[in-house]
Amino acid sequence: MFRKKFFQGLVSGILAALAAVIYNNIYHFATEADYSKVLSIPRIIAFGILAGMLATVLNYSLTRFLKKKGETIFNFLFSILSFAAVMIPISITLPLQVPFPELFPGLAVPMVFFPAMAWYTVNPLFSGNSKP
Repeated sequence: MFRKKFFQGLVSGILAALAAVIYNNIYHFATEADYSKVLSIPRIIAFGILAGMLATVLNYSLTRFLKKKGETIFNFLFSILSFAAVMIPISITLPLQVPFPELFPGLAVPMVFFPAMAWYTVNPLFSGNSKP
């Protein structure tokens, strides 16, 4: 069971990281604001994979101890934590040498939701509930 959840977390983390890197490139192209000194590509990838692995541990723990209610509680907690995490990029004070600091939340806030979206996207593939 943990092996299946581990791979789900890994796949969702990689998917979230890939989406965040693509979004970072699109945002840079659209706004010409470069935040690579604050939010580099390796950090973006690490955040996505770390979020996927943390989701794995939380999901596995809740479903193991709370059985059928665990998945529902996990979904609720993951969504709430994603919304709460929006405060992180909003509250960050950027260094003075970074141009266009007001555009940073537009880059980072959507990225906060990518791990949850990736988890919910791949969940049917790993839970056995997907039907052809």
